[in-house]
Amino acid sequence: MSAFEITRDGAVAQLRLSRPEASNALDLSFWRDFGPALKALDATGEVRALVISGEGRNFCAGMDISVFSGGAILNTDTAAERQAFHQAARELQDALTMIEKVRFPVIAAVQGACVGAGLDMVAACDLRLASAGAYFRIEEINIGMMADVGSLQRLPRILPEAVVRELAYLGTSLTADRAERLGFVNAVLPDPEALAAAALEMARAIAAKAPLAISGSKAAVTYARDHSVAEGLEWAAVMQGSIWNTADILAAIQARMTRTPAEFAPLSPHAGIGIGKG
Repeated sequence: MSAFEITRDGAVAQLRLSRPEASNALDLSFWRDFGPALKALDATGEVRALVISGEGRNFCAGMDISVFSGGAILNTDTAAERQAFHQAARELQDALTMIEKVRFPVIAAVQGACVGAGLDMVAACDLRLASAGAYFRIEEINIGMMADVGSLQRLPRILPEAVVRELAYLGTSLTADRAERLGFVNAVLPDPEALAAAALEMARAIAAKAPLAISGSKAAVTYARDHSVAEGLEWAAVMQGSIWNTADILAAIQARMTRTPAEFAPLSPHAGIGIGKG
């Protein structure tokens, strides 16, 4: 049974974590399938926005204990075992980094608990919405380990450093209301139903924009996060020269003048070049 389900309505896709009986804890099937699933959506060129949500009371309870079953990943006595541990950690990181690599924005719709690896996931998303009562927690510190799949690297770029250190050291919960005040959450909705509706509305609004401009904007913001202003400006000049599309600009202006929806060509599909395939 898959850890998530994907549906599409036109240019908007939804990925719903589908293990409510386990509070959508991320098991081995999730880590195996998540990255390739996002890559496949991106490859079509037709998806312009993705909403990630969770079925049931909680968005995600973090890493499922089954990921560590058998104990092999926990063996670090020898140099070879430590290398294998490092490789496994990188594979987990790479799965969530795919959220940043796809060309379309990803929106997290969070209800209930979002802890551990669930927080790693939403920290990588472009936009975050939450329902009242939702909360976020770096759970790893509460079970004697350092978080290592993205929270400690991405949260300092989103939240004040003192808040990140509070969460990382104390393992306390960040409520939805406080997360909104701090800019981590874009909006707090009164209940899960309103949350789902708001997330889809946001995704459809994004999907109505020129996909090349949206893709370029996502790439520019992500690049700027990790580089200086001067480097970001130079990169943006090169990118703009690559994606400039007069047809999209004229379509957007015409739609604005006539107050009608604009029609834009989809992104080009891509199949990759087969690196890593047997």
